[in-house]
Amino acid sequence: MQRLLAIIVIFIPGIIAAIGIKLMRDTLFDDFYAIFFYGSIQFIVGLILFILGVAFLGGFIIYRDRKKQKRQQQYIDTKEDG
Repeated sequence: MQRLLAIIVIFIPGIIAAIGIKLMRDTLFDDFYAIFFYGSIQFIVGLILFILGVAFLGGFIIYRDRKKQKRQQQYIDTKEDG
């Protein structure tokens, strides 16, 4: 269950970042959506979505790596004691 939750947590920000890339690409190729009044607004929203998605993914990976490093360090400490 925890692995499924972790996959969902990784999947959603990945989709948000992909939507941001798509919005920026569509702006560059003159494909505008009606909800955005100007192309620059569409590009900025896409950039913000991309940055937020990548930042969340990066933070999740850093958190996981730090957590694993602590576990490995505890294992090494207990192995030296015994």
